[in-house]
Amino acid sequence: MEPTTAAAVVTTAENVNPIVRAFNEGGPVMYIILIIGVLTLFVVIERFLVLKSLRIDKKEFNDNIFRMVLNGDLRQAISFCDSKPAPLSNTVKAGLVQALNKRPDEEIQVAMDAAVMRETPRLEGWTSFLAVFGNIAVLAGLLGTIIGMIGSFRAISSADPATKATLLSQGISHALNCTGFGLGVAIIAIVFYGLFQHMIQKSENEMIESSMSLLNLVASNRDKIKD
Repeated sequence: MEPTTAAAVVTTAENVNPIVRAFNEGGPVMYIILIIGVLTLFVVIERFLVLKSLRIDKKEFNDNIFRMVLNGDLRQAISFCDSKPAPLSNTVKAGLVQALNKRPDEEIQVAMDAAVMRETPRLEGWTSFLAVFGNIAVLAGLLGTIIGMIGSFRAISSADPATKATLLSQGISHALNCTGFGLGVAIIAIVFYGLFQHMIQKSENEMIESSMSLLNLVASNRDKIKD
């Protein structure tokens, strides 16, 4: 393909796709924001898959566990927890193991509290990076804005009056494209950061609530526990 033909194809693509045109007009800072956007997308997908795999139905799980505890069959309850590996089941299992070993209530609670602290980092993962990416995207957009404005004013200072308006509009376009792209990436990162924080907090509350309910159930049914 001849150079003139290739240039015509690129120009046509930019005219057809406003996103490509805006990206090219934004300058080199747009590539920094693009990298941040790709990292944000990676974290969002990774956290969605991980959090989905770590969630189990709390009501169904607790109903089965509590029924086994009432029957005194803690070994079966522990095996049931092993069959559903998740932060909730691991927390409950920690208490069941202590109860099976005839440990006092305080040690049962401590074991489950330690399990909650151990499982929480698994839930959080790289979620905190979304807030960081959101802030960096905004700052990168502002950096692109400043670079664009500096370039435009520097260009018009030595240009003839006929081209000043054109150069100024190009610089402003550069600045606004960077700002818009940076804000877009930041909004996505912050929205999903809030969503994941809600999901993580819900899982933590479920672990704490289930551990307290289990402790009360074990304390009132110790005479039924089988060796």
